[in-house]
Parts: sequence; C-alpha cells; structure tokens
Amino acid sequence: MAAESGKIDPMHQFEIAPIFNGGFELAGQTITFTNSALWMLLTLVAVWVFMQGGMKRELVPDRWQLMVEGFTGFIDDMMTANIGAEGRKYAPYVFSLFMFILFANILGLIPIGVVGGHPFTVTSHLTITGVLAIVSFSIVLIVGFARHGFHFFSLFVPHGTPLPMIPFIFVVELLSFLVRPFSLGLRLFVAMTAGHILLKVLAGFVINSTNAGIGYGLLVGLPSLTLMVGISALEILVAVVQAYVFALLTSLYINDAVNLH
Repeated sequence: MAAESGKIDPMHQFEIAPIFNGGFELAGQTITFTNSALWMLLTLVAVWVFMQGGMKRELVPDRWQLMVEGFTGFIDDMMTANIGAEGRKYAPYVFSLFMFILFANILGLIPIGVVGGHPFTVTSHLTITGVLAIVSFSIVLIVGFARHGFHFFSLFVPHGTPLPMIPFIFVVELLSFLVRPFSLGLRLFVAMTAGHILLKVLAGFVINSTNAGIGYGLLVGLPSLTLMVGISALEILVAVVQAYVFALLTSLYINDAVNLH
C-alpha cells in the first residue's frame, strides 16, 4: 500500500512491480512481465482500437472516422509545414510516436483507483521517454549521414560564421545537438511526473484532513479537493501538449537532417 501509518507516499505510483511471479533469467537479470509492460501493451491496444474504428473509409464519415482523419491530417500538415513535401515519408513514424505518447499520458490519468485499480503512466519513467528520444535521434543521424555523408557536419557551422570562430561555434553547436535526446526525453518525463506527484500530495491532504475531523476536512480537505479538480483538468492539457511538443521537436530535428543548410 502507498499509505502506512496515515502517510501517503506520492512516489509509490511510479514503482515498477511484476504482475506475475516467476519469469526467466537472461544475462544475470530476471525478465518478467511488469505493470509498466502491461500499461504499454494497453496503450498499444488502445491506439490500435482507435485507429481501426476510424479507418472505415465511408463516403459520409462518422465522428470516429473524423477524429482519426483529424489526427492524421494534423500530423501530415505539421510534417509538410516543417520539412516540406518530403516530410510526408516520415509522417507515419511521427504519427505513431504522437499517438503512443498521447494515449499513454491519458491512460495514466484514468481514475481507476476508485475501483481498486492502480493506473500507471509509462511516460513518467525516464527509461521510456529516453528510449523514444534515442530512437528519434537515431533516425535523425541515419537520415543525415545517408543523405549528406560527412557534409552533415556542416550543420554545426552556421552560414556567415567568421573563420576564426568556426572551431568554437562547431563545438558549441555539436554539444547543443548531442543534448537534444536528453532534453527531449527529460522534458516529457518531468512534465508527467511533476503533475502526478502534486495530485498524490493533494490527495493525501484530502484523506488525512478528512480523517482528522470535519473541521480539518473543511479547512484543508475541501480546498485541496478543489485544487485536485483544477489540476486534473490541467494535467489532461499537459498530456496533449507534451505529446504534441515531442512530435513537433522530432519533426524539426528530422528537418535539420533532410534540409541541410
């Protein structure tokens, strides 16, 4: 339990625990099916169901089909605007990335705790967001070197750079480029983790103040509950915005590799 002796641990919600006993050994590590793997699987299933329900290709689309077409059109337009016509070939990857992060963020906000469940936000773990960022960064490197060869390094020397400043600017731009996957993964991780911790802390205020008596409940619990409602609405907005920011930055990084200056 997250609560012991009247205390609520806001970090308990991020603990990775095995779903089933057992597993198997691989290179000295125990491989087992965890709650993190379960929620990633649920995220993939939710995205698949959403896409299948909207791919009817009817002449008069229903609301579900309109939603799917809206998401695909949104990402397609973003890739075209940021990269150009050639950006459409990378749209499937960025769309998959956007939908996975969006659904993972939203599923982690479902209040199944009221029925004894425990939601798990996979994007609140740096290992998950870090892998997504590394995959995106790897695609940028592969595309950049495949299209331009060693001329890709000219990305780190902006046009008009004075000759004496080239070594210094090259190092600065290279370091800035190498930091991209860290900032990309860290941004999503921090945004999702901070909101969930705040909600859990406020939930602790509500529960403990209510248990302490009606006076504490009205003085502390009621304002905390009101804040929880507002922050929950804000968290939904953050879930959408963070998925968009991750996809947007990925498209901009791919643009650097495709349209090299």
